Amino acid sequence: MAVSVPAKGSTLRDAFGNVLSVLILILIGVLAFSIRLFSVIKYESVIHEFDPYFNYRVTQYLSKKGIYEFWNWFDDRTWYPLGRVIGGTVYPGLTLTAGTLWRVFNALNIPLSVETVCVFTAPIFSAFASWATYLLTKEVKGAGAGLTAAALLAMVPSYISRSVAGSYDNEAVAIFALIFTFYLYIKTLNTGSLFYATLNAIAYFYMVCSWGGYTFIINLIPMHALLCIVTGRYSPRLYIAYAPLVVLGTLLAALVPVVGFNAVMTSEHFASFLVFIIIHVVALVYYIKGILSQKMFKVAVTLVVSIGLAVCCAVIAVLVALVASSPTKGWSGRSLSLLDPTYASKYIPIIASVSEHQPPTWPSYFMDINVLAFLVPAGIIACFSPLSDASSFVVLYIVTAVYFSGVMVRLMLVLAPAACILSGIALSQAFEVFTRSIKFQKPGEALDTQEVGDTVSDGVVAQHDVVKPEKSEDTIKERPSKKNRKKEKEPVEKPSLKSQIRKRLLVLPFATSIIALFLLILLGAFYVVHCVWAAAEAYSAPSIVLTSHSRDGLHVFDDFREAYAWLSHNTEVDDKVASWWDYGYQTTAMANRTVIVDNNTWNNTHIATVGTAMSSPEKAAWEIFNSLDVKYVLVVFGGLVGYPSDDINKFLWMVRIGGGVFPHIKEPDYLRDGQYRIDSQATPTMLNSLMYKLSYYRFVETDGKGFDRVRQTEIGKKYFKLSHFEEAFTTHHWMVRIYKLKAPKNRIRGKTKKAKTKSSSTTSPKRKETKKRNPWQ
Repeated sequence: MAVSVPAKGSTLRDAFGNVLSVLILILIGVLAFSIRLFSVIKYESVIHEFDPYFNYRVTQYLSKKGIYEFWNWFDDRTWYPLGRVIGGTVYPGLTLTAGTLWRVFNALNIPLSVETVCVFTAPIFSAFASWATYLLTKEVKGAGAGLTAAALLAMVPSYISRSVAGSYDNEAVAIFALIFTFYLYIKTLNTGSLFYATLNAIAYFYMVCSWGGYTFIINLIPMHALLCIVTGRYSPRLYIAYAPLVVLGTLLAALVPVVGFNAVMTSEHFASFLVFIIIHVVALVYYIKGILSQKMFKVAVTLVVSIGLAVCCAVIAVLVALVASSPTKGWSGRSLSLLDPTYASKYIPIIASVSEHQPPTWPSYFMDINVLAFLVPAGIIACFSPLSDASSFVVLYIVTAVYFSGVMVRLMLVLAPAACILSGIALSQAFEVFTRSIKFQKPGEALDTQEVGDTVSDGVVAQHDVVKPEKSEDTIKERPSKKNRKKEKEPVEKPSLKSQIRKRLLVLPFATSIIALFLLILLGAFYVVHCVWAAAEAYSAPSIVLTSHSRDGLHVFDDFREAYAWLSHNTEVDDKVASWWDYGYQTTAMANRTVIVDNNTWNNTHIATVGTAMSSPEKAAWEIFNSLDVKYVLVVFGGLVGYPSDDINKFLWMVRIGGGVFPHIKEPDYLRDGQYRIDSQATPTMLNSLMYKLSYYRFVETDGKGFDRVRQTEIGKKYFKLSHFEEAFTTHHWMVRIYKLKAPKNRIRGKTKKAKTKSSSTTSPKRKETKKRNPWQ
């Protein structure tokens, strides 16, 4: 009876703990969803940024036409006159997920539009990502750390920036797929279950469908497997966790059209194949060791290692031969820019021109992960006590994520889950120590029965370990009687047991524990306040609708939608619109007009052509655009309202990208003593470029001075006229300006006059010759 009562008590406590954990996870999911709704509450239900508009347009097409039409869709409204095969050049995970959700809601008689589903897809999957974080951290350090990590991820600003309502981008579902794939790998590593290994391959397949960042998984997991082999931690569970993932995952990844044979032909995947060979050699060695004698084992190991090295050398030779012909050695441009941060700026300016591909600043770490940056080192230390396969994977994850986030600010998103996991482990361990210290030293109360039982048993074992050598030392002495032994044993046993409990439980002083708990709660409150502020103010504003606060109140700048609406209602359906590639997706989705380039950036030459036109004088630019059948040119200008992300600030990247393909465009021609200027000290090449003219045409009429609020200076060329372009539309705040190419007939008349003069000159030589000959005769 004495044994069954604690069992019932522990069973009830475990059941209550499980129910409480489920309730906390539900609340965390609600928190993750609701904190991302500030954009809808403060503004409206609208798609954000640039890339999400393309994803929204593709999802609309999928919901109307079906899956088979989607795979075979050739879009003739982008990259004119080349076009684009959508099914073979897009990661379909996000589109298929949203399309499936839309069909499920409609099957349940919940009439939601495609746009509404797209707006709320990211908040829904942020809740899933929080739950996946709980599962992953629980496999590493227990349920308490898992709940803490899930709560941290639900609010971390770095993840909120990519998952607010309306942020319909690939990362919305990819981060969940990333964390869930890691969880299934750790689960397989802990259990050795082939079932979880198969689920891991399927989760990896979903990640491949969702985002190009899947290469991070297929390189991190082989690094961890190799680390376990090198440190002597190989086990059959490691083989089961790794080998099916490489085989099934690679086969499934090759089914995605945008990946295809790149899954086995590019250098990003070669590390997984090399480790795949190594782990089979190691597995064979361990198998032979179990069935052969020691002498035969040495001979067999020599043979196996020799064959394994020969196979590895052959594979490496084949891989080198495959990639030797490629100038990038089989690596993609983005991968090379991660391995060599200076590569993109030297060779691929189109990658370096993207703001999210720039290295982050130190304040951005505090902005995006806040106090987690200070808790991560404590979490790393906690992972080493004790070190397991799962904890070593988390440590390797944070080390690689910190490096990649330091190279590219966009990859702060990959760092966020690792920072939350390690911070959750650190906070959970700290809370456990502090609360236990307070409970142990609270007067009139004892430790928990189970905890005391464990510690008492440990203390008794430790005491026996100490007593045994004393007995061996006192064998010469006379053994005391039983009464004397009891008297000597009673006063010594209690303090030693208490000291053992205190030592093993790391009990801290009462006042120290209280102060430390208060500081941790204060730190958590500061983190919550910062996250709510970031979600409400910093990351909730959609880039297509801008706001500013002044003494007059709130000002809303809706110029982008105003411009796209004008294009949609005042131009022909087959008119072509030229702009910098940033605005291609929005123009196609919102104005339904054909664009020359867009945000896919797959053709550098086409983008360089547009950059060259923007950098050229008006006449040369007109000829380039006319050859592309362009009718309208769109530029974004922020000089009047102080919008810094306008085309004038991006203009040097247009020059660099254009100059990379067309050598007559040279960046020094647009700089005055190495400085980029638009005032009276600007170079003539800069003042006569098409971008300068289209941005500052009639700008002096706004205030009489032509003062640019972004560059904080007066423009250099104030009064000029356009000869080959005419202003078609300028939005209310001058943020978007649309120009129409003048008809070529204005220039044909000039050509006909020149043709007439040439024809007359060809017919008149005889007369001229007679006139010249007469005087000399």
